[in-house]
Amino acid sequence: MRLIYHVYWSILDLFLWYIIPASHLDHLGCKLKGLELIGAENLGDVLIGAVLPIHFDMELPKVSFMESPPQGSCKMFSAEMFQHFHVMRYTVDEINRRNDLLPNLTLGFHIFDSCTWLQLELDSTFRLLTGYNKGIPNYSCRERPPLPVIIGHSLSTFSILMAYILGLYKYPQISHFSTSFLLSDRTQFPSFFRTVPSDVFQSQGLAKLVLHFGWTWIGLVASNNDYGQQGIQVIKNEILNAGACVAFTEYIMTNRLDRNVPHIAKAIKHSTAKAIVVFTTESDLVFLLDEMLKQNVKGKIFVASEAWSTLSMLLVDKYTPLLSGAIGFSFYSSKIPNFEGYFNNINLFDTLGQSWMKIFWENVFGCKLFDNSPWENFTKLCTGNEDLNSLQSSFNDVSNLRSAYSLYTAIHVIAKALHDLQTCQDESGPFYNRSCADSEYFKPWQLLYYIQNVKLKLSNDREVFFDKNGDPPAIYDIVNWQLGADGMLQHVKVGSYDTTLADRKLVINNSAVMWDSRYGQAPTSVCNENCPSGFRRVVIRGAPICCFRCVPCPPEEISNQTGSVDCIKCPKDKWPNQEKDKCLPKIIEFLSFEDTLGATLVAISITSSMVPVCIFGLFIFYKATPIVRANNYYLSCILLVSLTLCFLCSLAFIGYPKPLTCLLQQAAFGVAFALCISCILAKTIMVVFAFMATKPGSRLRKWASPYFSYMIIALCSFLQLLLCICWLFFSPPFVEYNTQTEPGLIIMECNENSTTAFWCMLGYLGFLASFSFIVAFLARHLPDSFNEAKFITFSMLAFLCVWTSFIPASLSARGKYIVAMEVFAILSSSWALVGCMFVPKCFIILFKPSMNSKEHLMGKISAFLSGTYCGYHKAVCNFHFHAYDLEE
Repeated sequence: MRLIYHVYWSILDLFLWYIIPASHLDHLGCKLKGLELIGAENLGDVLIGAVLPIHFDMELPKVSFMESPPQGSCKMFSAEMFQHFHVMRYTVDEINRRNDLLPNLTLGFHIFDSCTWLQLELDSTFRLLTGYNKGIPNYSCRERPPLPVIIGHSLSTFSILMAYILGLYKYPQISHFSTSFLLSDRTQFPSFFRTVPSDVFQSQGLAKLVLHFGWTWIGLVASNNDYGQQGIQVIKNEILNAGACVAFTEYIMTNRLDRNVPHIAKAIKHSTAKAIVVFTTESDLVFLLDEMLKQNVKGKIFVASEAWSTLSMLLVDKYTPLLSGAIGFSFYSSKIPNFEGYFNNINLFDTLGQSWMKIFWENVFGCKLFDNSPWENFTKLCTGNEDLNSLQSSFNDVSNLRSAYSLYTAIHVIAKALHDLQTCQDESGPFYNRSCADSEYFKPWQLLYYIQNVKLKLSNDREVFFDKNGDPPAIYDIVNWQLGADGMLQHVKVGSYDTTLADRKLVINNSAVMWDSRYGQAPTSVCNENCPSGFRRVVIRGAPICCFRCVPCPPEEISNQTGSVDCIKCPKDKWPNQEKDKCLPKIIEFLSFEDTLGATLVAISITSSMVPVCIFGLFIFYKATPIVRANNYYLSCILLVSLTLCFLCSLAFIGYPKPLTCLLQQAAFGVAFALCISCILAKTIMVVFAFMATKPGSRLRKWASPYFSYMIIALCSFLQLLLCICWLFFSPPFVEYNTQTEPGLIIMECNENSTTAFWCMLGYLGFLASFSFIVAFLARHLPDSFNEAKFITFSMLAFLCVWTSFIPASLSARGKYIVAMEVFAILSSSWALVGCMFVPKCFIILFKPSMNSKEHLMGKISAFLSGTYCGYHKAVCNFHFHAYDLEE
């Protein structure tokens, strides 16, 4: 039942709109009261419709609901939009004079003033479509001349509403001012075109602009409409994606009486952000600027969207403190050929657009027309003979037109599309069966095809075409609000943003940018000042990423630029300077021959190695003396040679480490000391065996042979040599650049590679020394003059003390001092052996020759035998009288 009801009313609706003539609609009694529209019409063979905001504010009277609501009145006349009206007049006349473009067709236009009010804009659109003095939806009584295309509106919100309506009929619409990216949606707006870029490109460019100047703490202000909300959202996303931050986002509420500007001005005033991106229309911006003056807001840099970046009405003294130094995007500027002469020669008595002309004339010349409207006695009277050429103001400055040139471009696009439609050849057309449109009775949707595919080159050599979304190539000028020599603000082009380039290059002449006098140079807009070099940023928990604190770089890391997020680790061969802003080459340290410590150790080592050589010579010279013979002459010679090697092996630890020296130093040390201690161990065992082989024919007597001592030396030394060979073969030491031990130093050292092998080698020496010490200690009561048990005991005790103390000392030392301590331990232990084993003998040989006799030695033995020992071991003591002769 409901479906039948719905179909019934749909049929009735079609009957009312299509069957009943328009003249009868006035008698139905169900119409709404129409709005009073002001417009201008210039007839031609084809009309171009246009809805322009000649005014941009509507004053609505209070409604009492006790009488018919009165009409509103338009306020705030826009001289710029009046200029657009004359651009349209001039362009249409220019095209009509051309012979190469629409030679058999004249263009006309029909313009309405929307007063920047949605209701008037909607009614203007319907009246253009209807061709009647009232806007009637879905109805047209226009027959001739046709009006197949409409230009408008300026505001994106209004253009969206218009595009919804015109899109239903595939009626072409071209806007020279609307930039909302929503209008690029072909599914919703299939017949919408524009000669200005989409806000997507502008918003991306504005984000790049603020980041170009290093502004990372930015305030955002936008109108609470489609234009502002969508544009500011793209900017916000681009800024955040680039790592910058948004300090606040505020919206100008157009539905509120105060437009929320008191709150916005207070937010701007108290924010630390100096750069404020304002994405709004001129009518909303004026309220904000007035409120900022009221609250005495200073020290801010405005970043302007194209809607107000070149607005001439803001170039007044009262806004200079706020807008001086502002920078922003504007539409691509160019000059319309010969338009300057045309515009400066318009006169007051032109009948076309007379009501607008009167307002313009009064505003430009500051006079009052003598008519029925009230005027002040002190206001001068307009004569009508005033000359625009005598003025030098923004009203008649047409040298760099922006949105007006976009309007000029839109009209030429329409003319070119009409020309292509008129010159279509039969059987090569774009429509069904390769047909062409009727050049006199074509449909708007047919013209839509030609507009979509139009390509033309304008007088500035710029090529115009539309992409699949109806958008043209995006090129912007970057303008800077500068104080001129006369103290007045002016717009100066300082760069460009061209999306036709592969990288969408942003070009800014920084030297041409003039900031407010309070700054003198590019101002900063950051939450925190950048961290100096040597520091890095640390994000504060809960705060935006741009708000941070600065902390010094960790050890071995630097930051060589301000605002570093992370520190850079220095290479292994370098380290940070004190400021931590550069890496300096590390000092290479090793125990060198030129170093005082190294030279001292070398001198001691070489000098010390001469001592065993001298003793060796002394022993050779006194070879036949009893003290040399009694202490096993050949073992003593081997021991002296090994001690010389012990002193000299310390030289392998000094100097620049090389692979060969690293291989040999520990092995040479280990083998030399193993040979040395093996000799001492052999001496100790031989002393014990000499006093234990007491009976004739005893089996121990054969072990007292000198050959047994050589076997001990060979076996003990061979084990150490085998250990060192395995170490060098399986895990050889190598040269190491030690950068971790001390900052600022590269310690050149030999890495043992296998600490296990090192400590096994050292432990083996300790084992030999300990065993020698124990044996010698047990034999310490044997006759002093005959054996060396006591001297061996002291020498081994000293040796063990030196190397036991070396272990903790080496663990606490660093760098070359570890090597120096090992060299010192080698020299100390070697000197302990020399001192304990040979110094007493040398003293007797050189200074006590009386003690170096057989009688003296035998006397000592006799005294020893008369003691307690011989009382219990008579047979043992009797044998020891012959011990002296064992060497023979």
